[in-house]
Amino acid sequence: MERRLLPIKLDSYQPLREVVAETLRNAINSGLLKPGERLMETQLAEELGVSRTPVREAIRKLELEGFVVMIPRRGTYVAGLSIKDINEVFEIRTALDVLAAGLAAERITDEELEQLERLLVQIGEEIDKGEIQRIVELDSLFHDILYRASRNDRLVGIINNLREQFTRFRTISMAYPGRLKNTLEEHRKLVEAIAARDIEAAQQVAREHMENSEQVLLQDLNERQSSDRPY
Repeated sequence: MERRLLPIKLDSYQPLREVVAETLRNAINSGLLKPGERLMETQLAEELGVSRTPVREAIRKLELEGFVVMIPRRGTYVAGLSIKDINEVFEIRTALDVLAAGLAAERITDEELEQLERLLVQIGEEIDKGEIQRIVELDSLFHDILYRASRNDRLVGIINNLREQFTRFRTISMAYPGRLKNTLEEHRKLVEAIAARDIEAAQQVAREHMENSEQVLLQDLNERQSSDRPY
């Protein structure tokens, strides 16, 4: 058996099931574990250097998050993506991001604006290097600052509960040819609108950003289905 997942460190402050869940989630987001691939508890436990119990608990958590599907009498598989999945997630994400952008235009601090502007520079540098995983991390941080600037803790809490599903879509979208530079330009327009304290403009840019991201995912899904490539 070829080992693909590295043994996890057992010195984490998190419960073991959470560490295992995070490891498997990252493997799915990065494409190491591919859509349609069967997940075997025994094999995963051996690769990760843990017992089957935290693996089983982690898989149940990932099922609730939509990363895996459990089929009776057949086993557990990495979930693929469908048009319905994409539409549902982006209906939610668009509503939340538009709200956050409008609130941020009202409430953001000068320090947070500077942080967003610095991140735009960093993201541009990483795009030139082609470091996709680093870009995804910086993009997540960009949105975290934007959400925090809304000064609405309940909004931030709702977004955080959906964070992992958003991350999977973000990784796929940004890997699509040409999407990175378009995303950077959309982020620049968003920061400009927020800096101008223009609520309507910020909401419109956020809405267009989400619509463009959704269209990229749908295009990618269509191309994969046409070529019989897995998602």
